[in-house]
Amino acid sequence: MNSKNPKRAIETLLVHAGERGAKPVGDPVATPLYATTTFTYASMSELDRAFSGESAGYVYTRFGNPTVGALEEAVSILEEGTGACAYASGMAALHAALIASGLKSGACVLASDQLYGATTALLHNFFKNFGVRVTAADFSDLDCLRELARDIRPQVLIAETISNPLLKICAIDKCAEIAHEVGARLIIDNTFASPYLCQPLTLGADIVMHSATKYLSGHGDATGGLVVTQDNKLLSALAGAKKLIGGVLGVWDAHEIMRGLKTLALRMERQCNNAAHLAERFAAHRRIARVHYPGRSAPQSERETMERVLRVELRGALVSIELRENTREAAFRFMDALQLCLRSTSLGDVFTGVLHPATASHRDLDVERRRQLGISDGLVRISVGIENVADIIADIEQALNVAAAAR
Repeated sequence: MNSKNPKRAIETLLVHAGERGAKPVGDPVATPLYATTTFTYASMSELDRAFSGESAGYVYTRFGNPTVGALEEAVSILEEGTGACAYASGMAALHAALIASGLKSGACVLASDQLYGATTALLHNFFKNFGVRVTAADFSDLDCLRELARDIRPQVLIAETISNPLLKICAIDKCAEIAHEVGARLIIDNTFASPYLCQPLTLGADIVMHSATKYLSGHGDATGGLVVTQDNKLLSALAGAKKLIGGVLGVWDAHEIMRGLKTLALRMERQCNNAAHLAERFAAHRRIARVHYPGRSAPQSERETMERVLRVELRGALVSIELRENTREAAFRFMDALQLCLRSTSLGDVFTGVLHPATASHRDLDVERRRQLGISDGLVRISVGIENVADIIADIEQALNVAAAAR
């Protein structure tokens, strides 16, 4: 070896051999998995420029990573944003969105009363401890919402495109008008819809977030969250929250979610169509008191909202049913009798999963609060998968019969 490549001891070679070789000839067609925490440069001056932001470059995966960056770019494009930030989970993404919105002691959040249970807990159990006031309201009553916003002057309004678990559609465009009238920002959780069904930024929302664990990934094997905006100041704040709080998305999860995105349209088409069939089939079932599904038995105003907000003819891939025997015991008997559909703690996967909101997603709410929100003990949420719809229906029907016979 010459002086530039001196002979090294085997202990040293084991650490460095094969690393940092020449870049491959030919571009990969899929984004590579950059499983590295740190990055090196040919000189300190180049590294200094990368650290300062004077030149483009990666320095540390908590600050940014090429695999994660590819996912952020993809979701930003899909949501028609100017940029996106990825986080370790949907809750980390929501936390960052609220932090980036400038919440501080004395600020007020006006939240939909139809939110994921953990979102409600984050607002009431975390942000309230730092002096943030939280007020819940029915976002479907726009006149009352406008009056309340004018009265309390919130800094943030937050809602879901399709609510959890009763599947109400948010009039995002109207809520954006209300938020902006009082100088507030509107955050929309678009998890249940995905950008295939709705793009909230185009309807006036300031921030859109996803639990990418659900439909974006779609296969039950990755956890992550995304936040997208069209506001560069908000984007900078989101990046700062990611960098300093550290809830960053791992590169493997980013890779899996990126792969899931490729089939989002195919999966959502099948899942939404399957869900519509389920809603129709069980609407008059003798063992089911009520079916919750967007647009079903809704007044004209709600149908108009649905047509403005969602992709034509697709109304989401979730169906919630209320058993006629409206008890926790009946719900458990029904769910235990399922043979194909899985008792799942999440949603949005290729398989059909069922969840009992009162003991899962909304477990932390007291009984009276659940009753006020319409979340009964006999309510079961079905995340409809891509299986043959006849098989899904047959499994649910046999489980309803088994559960009734076991009374």
